[in-house]
Amino acid sequence: MVQTPSLAIQIASMHLPEAIESEALSVSFSRREETSNQDLWLYPGEPEHILVTVENTNHRNNNRNLRYSIEVSGDYPSYWCNFNQQRFFEIAPNTKIDKAISFQVEADFFENQQALNQKTQLQLNYQIKIQVFLETSNQRQLVEYQIFNLLVRPQTSYVDFLPSIFGERDIARRFVSIFEQAFDPVVQTTDVLWAYFDPLTAPEAFLPFLAKWVGWEIDERWTIQQQRRLIRNAVTLYRWHGTKHGLRLYLHYYTDLPLDEHLPEPEKHISIEENFNDGLVLGDANLDENPMLGGGKPYHFTVRLRTDASNQLDEELIQEIIERQKPAFSTYELLISTEERA
Repeated sequence: MVQTPSLAIQIASMHLPEAIESEALSVSFSRREETSNQDLWLYPGEPEHILVTVENTNHRNNNRNLRYSIEVSGDYPSYWCNFNQQRFFEIAPNTKIDKAISFQVEADFFENQQALNQKTQLQLNYQIKIQVFLETSNQRQLVEYQIFNLLVRPQTSYVDFLPSIFGERDIARRFVSIFEQAFDPVVQTTDVLWAYFDPLTAPEAFLPFLAKWVGWEIDERWTIQQQRRLIRNAVTLYRWHGTKHGLRLYLHYYTDLPLDEHLPEPEKHISIEENFNDGLVLGDANLDENPMLGGGKPYHFTVRLRTDASNQLDEELIQEIIERQKPAFSTYELLISTEERA
């Protein structure tokens, strides 16, 4: 007895909780007369998938592969669909195969010039027809088909607040999107409110407000990026004010030269050295306090900056930085050297 070859077909959107599954269909099977359309929502820039599951329900002892083909058609732009429509596929007995059909709308679907310059209403609803055929040597039999309503919609988060039974309704999604468009700017601002209070990400017009929070004076000679770094680290600079570490940090934020914490002082890009040593002490004699000869200038230090030709530094501004950070009674010498890049 020769068994009749049969296929079981399942076609469903991967977003839908239930798939529409056909009965086991034989070659002589006449497809069902009516099929209900399913909705497939497409959000710009996000792929959606339709899964076609094909199962050869013949037993292995039949030892007969079946050939089938899948055709995708509709009134949508062809480049939205990503599916390799081969002449036919083969499936072994008692085997199940999944084929994914992907659809994706361009990310700027609602904002591109073609959409904005439309003289007629922008088309948002399309149809997809997916057909599965059983291929034999002398005929081609339609086994199953499914029609999808392809609905291009803007992404909406308000639908998540609806019961799931309403969330699957297009009219409900479109209705709540009206309120989302009205309130979304406020919601988005709230979601990124933290960025307004971080000097590195805050709008430029917001920087003077943040500077007043930390008692920092805006200097127009500093670039916007330098001002952002200074305002963000103002409290740290206050904490280390009057110290070598504080001066090095301040110069680092302005020059963008590395701190080189791992290098000896003479090799740093921002080197700060004190020019003070014991010199010649006159035995046990006490002439005022600690008399010295040739011991260098007390409370004096040297600032050396090693930069490259592309980094143009304002020497006058650097001197103001040093004056602002150093102890009032100390003196300094500023040396700036330019090095060629290797």
